[in-house]
Amino acid sequence: MDIIVTIAEGFMNLFKTGAETFISWMQSIVPLVLLLMVCMNTLIQLIGEKRVNKLAMASSKNPLLRYLVLPLVGSFMLGNPMALSLGRFLPERYKPSYFASGAYFCHTSNGLFPHINPGELFIWLGIAAGIEKLGLSTAELAVRYFLVGLVMNFFAGWITDFTTRIVEKQQNIKLKTEVTLHHR
Repeated sequence: MDIIVTIAEGFMNLFKTGAETFISWMQSIVPLVLLLMVCMNTLIQLIGEKRVNKLAMASSKNPLLRYLVLPLVGSFMLGNPMALSLGRFLPERYKPSYFASGAYFCHTSNGLFPHINPGELFIWLGIAAGIEKLGLSTAELAVRYFLVGLVMNFFAGWITDFTTRIVEKQQNIKLKTEVTLHHR
């Protein structure tokens, strides 16, 4: 009988710990993410959606803009997964590469900008808790992760350009290299 009581208490303690964690997030990270989302939407409204779209179209002409600037702006302004929607302004040939770069960026920027990918915030918070226990700065970790992410995310996009060309040859197809806009 004692084993059943121990299992039941352990089961309830699991939910108690989860509730305590949830309440701590409501006092710390949730208001931060909410305010960052308000800031993001305000910036989009101030800048204008048409201007953001023009940036995306201009970015298609240069790999640095395509896989560094556009994913950075898209992730910060739109968050995950909407950041990937800016890829619609790129030629078909670059869409897989933009997706690779943009998808990675939504992960590597979570430490500095938690509003970008709140669904995976628990990963960052777990790592940050370990860093704090070691007496190290989580801000330093977030900046390093962000900077390394910028470089690696660019390479993810650029390398995907090469693999896309290999697949084009293998499949004997030719993806469009011009931007085609579809008006709604």
